[in-house]
Amino acid sequence: MKHPKKHKRPPEAHPSALSVPSYHRILVKHGLIEKTLPIPDAYEVFLKVGADPEVQTLRRKVELGNKMKHVPALHLATVMALQGMTKQELEALKLRMKEKRV
Repeated sequence: MKHPKKHKRPPEAHPSALSVPSYHRILVKHGLIEKTLPIPDAYEVFLKVGADPEVQTLRRKVELGNKMKHVPALHLATVMALQGMTKQELEALKLRMKEKRV
């Protein structure tokens, strides 16, 4: 007699993790914002990070390599640029973002 197979469902992601936009998680991951920063403020910071000259330079390199032209790809290119930055570059970026806030 065969036993019926039990189908195990994959564990669901924590609901609070899904309710936060990706740009918020990215900025928190790289230490550019606090986890408690409101989503609209985090989006403003993400736009400022994307407008930073160093990030734009790195993003252009990514865009040229992957031929990305549409808006979601620009978001992805900014993320890839942040991932390609060293700790020193990220610290310098944090300082520039703090200067712009003041």
